[in-house]
Amino acid sequence: MTMSALGEPCVLLKLGEVVLKGNNRELFEQRLQANIKAALKDFDFKVDVRQRHGVIALFLPDGTTAEVADAVAARVAYVPGLVWIHRAWRVEKDPGAVTKAAIELLADRDDVRRGVSFAVRSRRRDKRFPLTSMEIDRSVGGELNDIYGLPVDLKNPELVVSIEVDRDEVFVFTGGTPGQGGLPVGTSGRGLVLMSGGIDSPVAAYRMMRRGLRVDFLHFSGIPFTTSESIYKAYALVRALDRFQGRSRLWVVPFGKAQQSIKASGQDRLAVISQRRLMLKTAEEVARRLRAGALVTGDSLGQVSSQTLQNITAQDDAVDMPILRPLIGLDKTEIMAEARRIGTLEISELPDEDCCTLLAPRRAETAAKIADLRQIEKRLDAEELAVQLAGSLQEYKLEG
Repeated sequence: MTMSALGEPCVLLKLGEVVLKGNNRELFEQRLQANIKAALKDFDFKVDVRQRHGVIALFLPDGTTAEVADAVAARVAYVPGLVWIHRAWRVEKDPGAVTKAAIELLADRDDVRRGVSFAVRSRRRDKRFPLTSMEIDRSVGGELNDIYGLPVDLKNPELVVSIEVDRDEVFVFTGGTPGQGGLPVGTSGRGLVLMSGGIDSPVAAYRMMRRGLRVDFLHFSGIPFTTSESIYKAYALVRALDRFQGRSRLWVVPFGKAQQSIKASGQDRLAVISQRRLMLKTAEEVARRLRAGALVTGDSLGQVSSQTLQNITAQDDAVDMPILRPLIGLDKTEIMAEARRIGTLEISELPDEDCCTLLAPRRAETAAKIADLRQIEKRLDAEELAVQLAGSLQEYKLEG
């Protein structure tokens, strides 16, 4: 059987939460389409993106190989808002053509040679097609059973041949890749992530991107009292996360001298929370300049001394802007598993000179009092200091 029996390689995308939206669903779909096109901009050909009911189909130029179609499918798997990515074949709307494509699809497969159980599952979005879904299943399934001798298992098949009848064509495929789920980036506004070099903040950024938030990244460097290692690490983390949203921006504030001032205040046990409050004040000023509506941190309740309930409350008091904490109820094992899955864990575990090591009291305060922290800030003129720090902001642009 020739390649023409399989039709044309394409990619079929299944939507998640977007299909549950009401009157503004079209806006979500338009944003998702724009994000898909942006994710594919590095390919040297134009992908035809077509919206269907609950499905987006990516049609590729004539002559596109299966390998290139695989690469397109792999790239869009990082785009939030999609729950399944299927490398499909676009087939003529004819029952005979569909059957031929299904037969060709299973040719030369190792699992078929092993005699795996199978089922055919059809979905008929276009009710004008001459066969019902059940009739397609029986017809195609019977042909496959005759040719390959595979056992049929309708409840728990090892191999599923999927057939979806659409408006202008039929899609035939097996298997698929899970997508990121969630909402399209850009549908929930803009936020600013306080990006350390640790494990937690990149995962927090990813979780908020999945909720439709477009994020910028703000890193506090210990410069001039530390090297640029932490900046390089933050840069690498942002590059890894950029796959999920594109056009990411990393901003860096040199924070070493401000830390020195906090340390000189003599409030050793409150130094960490004082530093954290100043970071939040600075981040709030930066967020306003970037037109971001919220700050994002990687706090997890009780994980370290600065993340007790009382200390988190003291940090919230420092700013008026909402602070989003998507990891607040997760433990370290769960956070590490997510970091491993999204590809940031290995980077986060690289050694670096974190600015927080400059303020490492022998015993940190776990129940900071807001009044005491405000007194320290009054002596430091923290509001003016935050504005000055925001003014020293530097952008590190991603290459490529």
